[in-house]
Amino acid sequence: MKYTVNVNQHIPAYLQLYQQLREDIVSGAFSYGSKLPSKRILAEETGVSVITIEHAYALLCDEGYIESRERSGYFVIFRGEDGFAVPSQAISKPPVTHQNSSVSYPFPYSVLAKTMRAVITDMPEAIMQKSPNEGCKVLRQAIAQYLARSRGIVAEPSHIVIGSGSEYLYSLIVELLGYEKTYGIESPSYKKIEQVYRACDVSVEKLRLGEDGIDSAALWHSKADILHISPYRSYPSGVSANASKRFEYLKWATKGQRYIVEDDFESEFSVSKKPEESLFSHTTDENVIYMNTFSKTISPALRVGYMILPDHLFSEFENRLGFYSCTVPTFIQLVLARLIDNGDFERHINRVRRQKRKEIVSNSHSHEYTVAYKKIIR
Repeated sequence: MKYTVNVNQHIPAYLQLYQQLREDIVSGAFSYGSKLPSKRILAEETGVSVITIEHAYALLCDEGYIESRERSGYFVIFRGEDGFAVPSQAISKPPVTHQNSSVSYPFPYSVLAKTMRAVITDMPEAIMQKSPNEGCKVLRQAIAQYLARSRGIVAEPSHIVIGSGSEYLYSLIVELLGYEKTYGIESPSYKKIEQVYRACDVSVEKLRLGEDGIDSAALWHSKADILHISPYRSYPSGVSANASKRFEYLKWATKGQRYIVEDDFESEFSVSKKPEESLFSHTTDENVIYMNTFSKTISPALRVGYMILPDHLFSEFENRLGFYSCTVPTFIQLVLARLIDNGDFERHINRVRRQKRKEIVSNSHSHEYTVAYKKIIR
């Protein structure tokens, strides 16, 4: 296999190599257990430095496509032939208690206040208008553009629905997908997910988490029709689904009329320099609903969340639920749109990510943090 790097592309060399290697791993060109070319050989072939190769391999390790074996090289651990992840173990460590990002990494109040004043001054008539039922067009466009450049998610602005926080959107999903369905959730998971589903009087099935995501046996023996997951980082366990597990989720969803609700909790604050992969961007079957909120990135007080619906589901949403008025004030939506469009939103996220990288370095005396740093700081 021949790999090339185009120095004239705006994409960094290590990301170009990462993408090519990942495609070969997923396609089966590198089978499970096979060894990747050595860093030195690949560097000579592509004309880049060994450090660049290390960066590409580190990303593949971080996402669970390969693993490094001391003095042996890099080996594929992604099971592409059947989509099943390596059998996982039950969580053997106590759940991780995450600090609230709104406290640890607060959005600058001065920036928020300045933007609010500017919107009041510049758009006095607009803030007095009722929002379209799915949300203001300017905010939906801003979110779509932000996701495209920061997460690699391509979504039609018209398919984005704005709502007052994740709990409200959970209830809309039940109305959209059906009360007769069984909803599978991670165990443990954010308690309000279960509370909202049970309040909607639907069947809920708890699926045991392993160290790389939902246990395969629990997943495939489940009677769930809808799978609600937080693949980047599940709360409160801190478990992240690796690449094999994410593909397993997608394979599960292809059996029958199944859907995945991808709750992308806290992914913006990843310390990786490459956008975190989403299930929504990987599927071609229109069976993933993507969800996120601004509670961690700006403030939970704003009560703003959004979901992206596949084309056929959005048509169904419009026909059956389109009469619901948007639950987020127009003023707040216009403020958020301006924060995204003028770059303040992403500047804050980048500041937090830099700060988190520094925290990892400052804790480098801990073996656990040292390993994490070597894997994800690339």
